[in-house]
Amino acid sequence: MAEQGKLREFTKGIFEYNPMFVLVLGICPSLAVTTSVKNGMAMGGAATFVLICSNFIISIVRSYIPREIRIPCFIVIIAAFVTMVELVMKAYLPEELNASLGIFIPLIVVNCIIMYRAESFAYKNKPLDSVLDGAGLGLGWTLSLCLISGIRELLGAGTIFGLKISESYEPASVMIMAPGAFIVLGLLLGFFNWQKLRKSEKAMKAHIQND
Repeated sequence: MAEQGKLREFTKGIFEYNPMFVLVLGICPSLAVTTSVKNGMAMGGAATFVLICSNFIISIVRSYIPREIRIPCFIVIIAAFVTMVELVMKAYLPEELNASLGIFIPLIVVNCIIMYRAESFAYKNKPLDSVLDGAGLGLGWTLSLCLISGIRELLGAGTIFGLKISESYEPASVMIMAPGAFIVLGLLLGFFNWQKLRKSEKAMKAHIQND
């Protein structure tokens, strides 16, 4: 039972509380950087690292943080890990990728996903649960970014990971522009909400039949 509880802490961020398609958080960077799968993976990886580390530290020191100043304390902790990520990425990632991500890496400090989990979960739970929560939500957001960026890159540039899929395909360049981001995100949100509604209707019908 304990193992199932730990597994749920991890998987809930991928499906039940997916940051993008269920909680609808972190929309600004999602729309801005998802022009290629590489961008989506890099942004998701950076945010996941910050989520895991900040959740862990906040959970450890939560009893020492006065409730009145918890938000500034969260920001300081998160900013420390964001700075680490930014320096490592600038040192080891290609310059083109760093330029594509731009200001959105430093802005992870105020990313609503990370602040939301710090406030609603890490500040109230044990370190291991907080790490699993951060890892699950980070993976869920990364997969969402990769899905959006994969669709946009494929349709808008005719490539995946920079590799051309067909010489005869004429890319729809609007898909890698701002309107394309809104179109893809809107369609995906509609699809996942439709799936959620169908699941709820099936559960309700099953409950009525059992009664």
